[in-house]
Amino acid sequence: MDDAESKTSYSHVLKYTGIFGGVQGLNIIIGLVRNKLVALLLGPSGMGLVSLFNSAITFMSQATSLGLSFSAVKHIAEIFDRGDESRILHFIKIIRTWSLITALFGMALCALLGPMLSDYTFSWGDHTLHFILLSPVVGMLAITGGETAILKGARKLRALATIQIYSVFAALVISVPVYYFFGQSGIVPVILLVAMADMAFTIMYSYRFYPLKLNGCRSLIGEGMPMVRLGIAFVLTGIMGSGAEMVIRSFLNVKAGLDIVGLYNAGYVLTVTYAGMVFSAMETDYFPRVSSVNDDVAATNLMVNRQIEVSLLIISPMLALLILALPILMPLLYSHSFAPVVSMAQVAALSMYFKAMSLPIAYVTLAHGDSVAYFILETAYDAMLVLLIVFGYNQWGLIGTGIALTLSYILDLAMILAYAHVRYKYRVSSQVYRYALLQLPLGFSAYAVTHISCEWIYVALGTIITIASGAASAYIIYKKTSLWNKLKSKLLHNG
Repeated sequence: MDDAESKTSYSHVLKYTGIFGGVQGLNIIIGLVRNKLVALLLGPSGMGLVSLFNSAITFMSQATSLGLSFSAVKHIAEIFDRGDESRILHFIKIIRTWSLITALFGMALCALLGPMLSDYTFSWGDHTLHFILLSPVVGMLAITGGETAILKGARKLRALATIQIYSVFAALVISVPVYYFFGQSGIVPVILLVAMADMAFTIMYSYRFYPLKLNGCRSLIGEGMPMVRLGIAFVLTGIMGSGAEMVIRSFLNVKAGLDIVGLYNAGYVLTVTYAGMVFSAMETDYFPRVSSVNDDVAATNLMVNRQIEVSLLIISPMLALLILALPILMPLLYSHSFAPVVSMAQVAALSMYFKAMSLPIAYVTLAHGDSVAYFILETAYDAMLVLLIVFGYNQWGLIGTGIALTLSYILDLAMILAYAHVRYKYRVSSQVYRYALLQLPLGFSAYAVTHISCEWIYVALGTIITIASGAASAYIIYKKTSLWNKLKSKLLHNG
């Protein structure tokens, strides 16, 4: 059997989506327990404060990281595939040298820009000291990103999964006692301690495989310049994305207060995190595969369409269930004070249908190395998102932000699809159209049911829609994998 063909099969895509999605699912469960406890201890305003600090720190981290966490993976993976152990060890020293440089630079810049971050992020009080105290987090994120890139490039997937689980457990163990005893005063210490724990776990595993060696740092700086140049476009894209999130949360904070920021963040995180179980395999498995066939239009189209089909079939029943169950899940996962965000999260969940279709296509731009085009497309999306959120909230309040999220993903899909069609001759398969026409009406029907006030009709119709969506996906996946396995056995037998 042709190896390239096997990597486009439903069985392959399902296998790796299941593996990485399973780890992500466990992390989500632990994270939801933590969010529930933190929400009870801090309330919406406290959650809003956490969101504002995290958005600002993420922005500073991405602005100063030089894209090493992405570009380093590509370089190490290429060397790893060649089996050049000495070159791997040498390049790891280059990554660690540049990670240290970006860590020190990011930490210093965050401290210096503390007054500006305070004025821009908050409409009340002076939070300069908070940002100065949080500046080490930027440095720790840079070190963690470099070591994580090493593990990804060297295919240490089991270690990466273990680190993720340990980090989520550590965040739970650290945050709950601190918030219990200190309330909102413990937010800055918790962010610091969680970042420190994450870095410690990552370093522990990375140094176990590749011990730290410090020598010849001056020459290593020069050798790392190609990697740095490759990461610049991704840095700019990350800055725009984080900047857009900061602008949205700052707008909501100034316009309506911390409670609304906390509610919006809860709805956004729940929707995006839930869907992340399906999307988690994209970067680890799908991106390297589509990169390897980027010169073959037919193979690229096949691989992209298969990824969209599987993503859409898996995520659709999950989204239908989420939309219908949110009135129960939101108070259960957070607290009853977060009930106002249910309607926003229900309409925002519809956006994930369109993300399931747009994300595999977006990776084609990266696979071709068109970082400038990727930056332009992502910047256009960020601008649309901010404008739609501002308009949506001004017109309809919190639910308007959910409508804005869905509209932004619809427009993003149209934009990315048009570009890929013209630039890379990408064509949507008939199966993608069929599955989208099957699952999208069921998803929108699930949302329509949420407006029914009669409880037994709500439950009855909701159950029918969820079962129909799940049964349709299960039947199609079973049929596809069954046919593939029969073909595979026949080819092996003939071979």
